[in-house]
Amino acid sequence: MTPSTTPRATYRFQFHRDFTFADAEALVPYLDELGISHLYASPITTARSGSTHGYDVVDPTRINPELGGEPAFRSLVAALRARDMGVIIDIVPNHMGVAGGENGWWNEVLTHGEASEFARYFDIDWREKLVLPILGDPLAETIASGALKVEQVDGRYVLEAYGEHRLPLRDEDQASAATDDIAALIGRQHYRLASWRVANDELNWRRFFTINDLAGLRAEDPIVFDATHALYFRLYAEGLIDGVRVDHVDGLTDPAGYCQQLRARLDAIERPVGAPAWPAYIVIEKILADGEPLSTDWGVDGTSGYDFMEQVTALLHASGGAEPLAELWADISGRSADFAPEELRARQELLAWQFDAQHRRCVAAFVALARSTPDCDGLTRGMLHRAIERLLWVFPVYRTYGTGEAAPLADARIRDTVRQRVAEFVPPGEGAVVDRILGWLAGEGPGDVAFAAEAVRKFQQLSAPIAAKAVEDTAFYRYGRLLSRNDVGFDAARMSLDIDAFHAAMIERARDWPSAMLATATHDHKRGEDVRARLAVLSEIPDLWRSRAEHWFELAAPYADGVDPADTYTLLQTLFGAWPTNLRASNGEALSEYAERIVAWQEKALREAKLRSSWEAPDEAYETRCHDLARALLDAERSAAFLGDIMAFVDLVAPAAEANGLAQVALRYTVPGVPDLYQGTETADLSLVDPDNRRPVDYRARQEMLATASEPKVALIARLLALRRQYLALFAGGSYEPIAVTGPRAEHIIAFNRVHDGMAVRCVTALRSVGRYVGEVDASDWWADTALSSGETIADLLGTSAVSVVVLDAVAG
Repeated sequence: MTPSTTPRATYRFQFHRDFTFADAEALVPYLDELGISHLYASPITTARSGSTHGYDVVDPTRINPELGGEPAFRSLVAALRARDMGVIIDIVPNHMGVAGGENGWWNEVLTHGEASEFARYFDIDWREKLVLPILGDPLAETIASGALKVEQVDGRYVLEAYGEHRLPLRDEDQASAATDDIAALIGRQHYRLASWRVANDELNWRRFFTINDLAGLRAEDPIVFDATHALYFRLYAEGLIDGVRVDHVDGLTDPAGYCQQLRARLDAIERPVGAPAWPAYIVIEKILADGEPLSTDWGVDGTSGYDFMEQVTALLHASGGAEPLAELWADISGRSADFAPEELRARQELLAWQFDAQHRRCVAAFVALARSTPDCDGLTRGMLHRAIERLLWVFPVYRTYGTGEAAPLADARIRDTVRQRVAEFVPPGEGAVVDRILGWLAGEGPGDVAFAAEAVRKFQQLSAPIAAKAVEDTAFYRYGRLLSRNDVGFDAARMSLDIDAFHAAMIERARDWPSAMLATATHDHKRGEDVRARLAVLSEIPDLWRSRAEHWFELAAPYADGVDPADTYTLLQTLFGAWPTNLRASNGEALSEYAERIVAWQEKALREAKLRSSWEAPDEAYETRCHDLARALLDAERSAAFLGDIMAFVDLVAPAAEANGLAQVALRYTVPGVPDLYQGTETADLSLVDPDNRRPVDYRARQEMLATASEPKVALIARLLALRRQYLALFAGGSYEPIAVTGPRAEHIIAFNRVHDGMAVRCVTALRSVGRYVGEVDASDWWADTALSSGETIADLLGTSAVSVVVLDAVAG
């Protein structure tokens, strides 16, 4: 059988050795019954042994044997094809895993250095030896400790470090390796062993963000592109996959060129009889800033959905909560009420610290460019360093591109924004240096073309990780106005999105990106979609929340000695937001399990914030005080009053939180795009940041809920997926037409039609409606005479529910 054309709806599985292709195959009937058209797989190529995510690929030419290998993958695909279903896979062109000695290409580079045929695969500066920052101490101390040994493996001598790393030795050293002085032997290699602490300052190869175990690939090289994509093209040619999701596209030298090449290569492949003949489905992991467009000439179907996740989450929040919640955060923490200072400080710190080596190499590239330009002899290294540094402090997007029909205009707007933002930081008289760099980024100005391309590349491949690590992995852990507004791809400075703006975004999506992915939960989210939906309620009741938070601070005081109030406050938000469904104080085992989940989140949050602790220098004494506080608050004997109060508050807002969650579901499955369902989130997703959001899923329970329609979220998803299956053309290509709403509660309703060929599906969804459930107004009277423009009242349409989706024979209203 032939799968549908563009995916109707995807289901994301995280594969690893404890959840294999065989496990997924057993769930194919469930996915089909739910209404899924395509399985969406995490990376399936061979990753480092024991990888829990698959992004540390060590061999992109083979399907991972830990997942069952190619035979098991073929069996899974056959089961899907038998039900008219397909497969989308996640691919990782930007980097490879290089730790543990399992990467054959990397080992060849270590063995033969720059002369290796694989040296060109990695982004290495060969003006010096390749730096390997894998030691716990300086080299001399490590040798003296005996942690480095020469061992023989498969007939060759290798250097073993700590019993964990196996490093190849040069061919020339094989004969004498067993008897050589180990310091002299190490000194002759093509790599320089060093302490892990030197990586930020001395690393001479591009890594993924700040992870020394992941080395950047040069996918712009045709040889590298072919080698790393051969398996994907073969799988597509054999009809085993239907498309790809491209991981971290902004890490590549030329994202637009890469995507265009990928599209051309896939479209040129002749598919076997029975496989879908339509173009491959291609989406990219791309973080779009507010107002940043995705160029329409990249040859992709859109992004993997973080932009929608931001839009729909912001829609659930009330703008009126922004100021009082910011004031509460400032009062408690003593930190800025606004996000901008936190972002600026994080960018400054990380650029000067974790990205110092990459920053200096970027500066060196611009120095070389300036020296190739006759009228730039007055630009010193110091001037260029300061200008690049300050530009990166304020850069509003991941990167610029300078290619494609839309990109030059978009890039020009970005450069104008940067010019305005950077002005206050530029030293007197050095504004012209900033202008010259911005000109080079635009592809303008004098200078050697090759030098210019290299300088721009290094800037673009630095601005992206700075945005990711400084904003999402640092500032988001420092700023606690409302944690539901701090997630991947979010604008933490913005509390909410109004209905008209959401409508405009969906109209644009229907026009430009009707097949882009729609996500509300991913393997990388910081809080589950229903955690965010519950926390969003607080934006509607900031005064009530302040009273509860202040009371909880009083109850926590006996256990909070030595804990920063800011950390206590983010803990309280997290305890409330992620509170498990039906958790009661009488269930000590469940409380203890929740406490350990919170402690794991807490450790990561504290270390990512880099204020009181860090991964590089953990303050275990401070972390222990924070963990003790969390465990005390979740101990029924010590904190009965706190537990009673937080459970009562969770119960109070539960109807509004559930309404938010169902609104999120309804929008994901009815607006233009391809809805994705992250594993297990068909029921309440109260997960925290990884690894919590990658815990095993109880599919037996979910199958039972689907069969009995006993859980509102699963039931709504199944009903909407049935509509998408029945009205495929309407949801795949139908227009998005807002419906006007009038009356006293109009700002609490979003309504629209999806229209195609005389048929319409109308969606009416309640928003920010805590007043229906909390307060003195009777819920049945809350809507008053609020109505659609057609005259139908919201009270009649919704009754006691949050969502109404109906099929209309003709467009009405």
